[in-house]
Amino acid sequence: MHTTHLLYLHGFRSSPASTKARLTAVAVAERFPDVTWLCPALPASPKQAIAEVLQTTADWPPATTAVIGSSLGGFYATRLAERWGCKAVLLNPAVRPARDLAAHLGNQTVWHDPDQHFVFEAAYVDELIAQEVARITKPERYFAVIAKGDEVLNWREMTGHYAGAAIKLLPGGDHALSDYDKHLGAVLDFLV
Repeated sequence: MHTTHLLYLHGFRSSPASTKARLTAVAVAERFPDVTWLCPALPASPKQAIAEVLQTTADWPPATTAVIGSSLGGFYATRLAERWGCKAVLLNPAVRPARDLAAHLGNQTVWHDPDQHFVFEAAYVDELIAQEVARITKPERYFAVIAKGDEVLNWREMTGHYAGAAIKLLPGGDHALSDYDKHLGAVLDFLV
């Protein structure tokens, strides 16, 4: 595996306890025990989320770093892949989260732990706009798993944004990629 450092970024209202994050962590530990793995809990502020990730990974070698991102994490992963010039795997990635999340201002709960609350502030929408990647520069660095059955994001918008990238387009599925275990092998193979 050419990747020596792997970053996993969860989505909005998600956490490192998500099914996809946990499945990926186990598979990476089993198949690639020498790879440095990081799946941080991301703060609600997009600006803070990126700043914390950049600080934590400051000594990582960009040439052998890769990032996996789910939903909003896919948006962040794209931003980082463009900055670092590294490979990225995107799982139903958010393309225009500022537009999509503007309707979700206020108190939110974490999907996997409803006792955890956070506030999504109006200023965060502007922070998302500031981080948008208008167009990816090297599609060959990207692999996306996109479900036509995604009930949250538009699969046509996702595939259009990642035109030229390797895309595994699922005929059905859902936003959570409930059958992620079936696609995990292809995700890790892309990073080899």
